[in-house]
Amino acid sequence: MIKRMGLKAYGKINLGLDVIRKREDGYHEVKMVMQTVGIYDGIDLRIREGSGIHVETNLYYLPNNENNLVWKAADLLMKEFDIRQGVDIRLKKFIPVAAGMAGGSSDAAAVLYGINKMFRLGLSLEELKERGVKIGADVPYCLMRGTALSEGIGEILTPLPSMPQCHVLLAKPNINVSTRWVYENLHANELPADAHPDIDGMTAAIRNQDLHGVASRMGNVLERVTEKRYPVITDIKQVMMEQGALNAMMSGSGPTVFGLFEDRLAAKKAYTALRKGRLSDKMKQVYLTDFFNNREVSNGL
Repeated sequence: MIKRMGLKAYGKINLGLDVIRKREDGYHEVKMVMQTVGIYDGIDLRIREGSGIHVETNLYYLPNNENNLVWKAADLLMKEFDIRQGVDIRLKKFIPVAAGMAGGSSDAAAVLYGINKMFRLGLSLEELKERGVKIGADVPYCLMRGTALSEGIGEILTPLPSMPQCHVLLAKPNINVSTRWVYENLHANELPADAHPDIDGMTAAIRNQDLHGVASRMGNVLERVTEKRYPVITDIKQVMMEQGALNAMMSGSGPTVFGLFEDRLAAKKAYTALRKGRLSDKMKQVYLTDFFNNREVSNGL
């Protein structure tokens, strides 16, 4: 048994996000291209004396009980395998919260991986993914990482070749967005045909290692809801494009916006423009990073 593990839970962006339809069971059928990026949360797992799950975070407003996905992830495996020892989970957040970057899902994925290793449960990656979807639709992808096509409700994953490397600028404004609210206001079954991004064309561009082809096909059907309510998303995209981004788009249900840059100097100028320019008072977090393409879970999430 391993008494302590340090893990990195990487965030993701959606290079393309389409909602095909709303199903009769209330779930939305999606088709997305997911990509891991270099920003991550730190998770420290420790065996504790006594029983139970104890969660600490560096953000006072995050729950430290069963309402936190890291707690749910630990509880799921500990109940299934009748683990009586307690676990301390110390979570240090860097991925923006409620931002469309799957931070909570990635944290849960890291805890599933860690508990499996610490207590030598012997679960394969596929077996962890089967359990992870019970916590959230993005958890299986966050266990797999890299570049992937996501279908169904997000649980059908097809690995894709790694994206050509470039610079990724992430900007989260001072707003939080409810994913549930976005989907409720999308009216997916009434979308016009031209609202749907070309996901098949994007996957072909990825296989051809065509960064410009990927950028030209970026699209997120959820922008029509979130961007209309929060015009600052449009403003951030405009700044990135003015500074030389190949393209800029909202990730997930938002409100984080990302831009892809070939030139690092241009990306740095865009970073400065968002930090110190006309939108600076509306920014909460701005990061300059890149794609993270390592799928080797054995190296640590």
